[in-house]
Amino acid sequence: MTNAYLTRPRTLNRWSGAGLLAAALGASFLYVRAKARQAEKENPPTGRFIEVDGVRLHYKEQGDGPAVLLLHGNGVYSIDFEASGLVQRLAAHHRVILVDRPGYGYSERPRTTVWTPHAQAQLLLRALDQIGVEQPVVVAHSWGTTVALSMALARPHELRGLVLLGGYYYPSLRLDVPLLSPPAIPIIGDIMRYTISPLVTRALWPALSKQMFSPRPVPASFQRMPVWMMLRPSQLRAGAAESAMMVPSAMLLKRHYRQLAVPVALVAGSGDLMSDPSHNSGRLHGEVAHSTLRIEPDTGHMIHYAHPELVEQAIDDMIMPAARRPDLAAGEQRA
Repeated sequence: MTNAYLTRPRTLNRWSGAGLLAAALGASFLYVRAKARQAEKENPPTGRFIEVDGVRLHYKEQGDGPAVLLLHGNGVYSIDFEASGLVQRLAAHHRVILVDRPGYGYSERPRTTVWTPHAQAQLLLRALDQIGVEQPVVVAHSWGTTVALSMALARPHELRGLVLLGGYYYPSLRLDVPLLSPPAIPIIGDIMRYTISPLVTRALWPALSKQMFSPRPVPASFQRMPVWMMLRPSQLRAGAAESAMMVPSAMLLKRHYRQLAVPVALVAGSGDLMSDPSHNSGRLHGEVAHSTLRIEPDTGHMIHYAHPELVEQAIDDMIMPAARRPDLAAGEQRA
């Protein structure tokens, strides 16, 4: 009898704890769903949709002239290039195409495919065929650089060149991978994405933003971006999956860098805390003969916010080399 009376409170405590946990998860689920729906209502798709191999992609176009394709990094979506001011700058003289990569923004990311850089590259190349984009310069930031490199390796004759910003090209020890990858785990990750992961990420968002822009301050245009669009469960799954693939993807791609047959412009910040510029951009520059390297001092991972003019210059150098530009040629002769 004594043992029964002793164990009953423990059992009740366990059931009470489980009930509180279930109630907390239920409340967070409802809150996350409401915030995600509100974000989508306030930020509806403003571009067009195209279906490629059964995958619905969202993209935008601005401007007229030589084509430029912009590929965003992990955690954000195509609006990142608009917030940086790069789209507005380029659209004055270029046909700018922004694509939400699979799982980001309003683009689908079917679970039937493992969305490696190669798989995304094939999808985007076919999307460009359907849209009617020829010989684009591909500008990619962060994780998007692996997709751009895969595009160039697959169809070098169809690209004018690559402008790679703050990329991660060689495997290294990364403590952020095990921290950011769990939401991609089936079942457990699904529960996390719809309950606690968005809330935790929202609490950490100011610190994460500061780390991305350090040593510079976080610009007001980035702070105005719709954070809950990026914390929706669907986008968190895409980001977590790509975090898990980061190191393996670099290991696979590094074997093929010497095969690159398109011009490559590498632009990075000397203070990049997300992707060491010496280990990545500097090393890739040493492997690719037809590449240029610019490491900008006192600049972090978000190089396209700090120096959009450098990105524009790299694009123009590929579209109109100095030998065919009297203004640049005369300047070089004077120098």
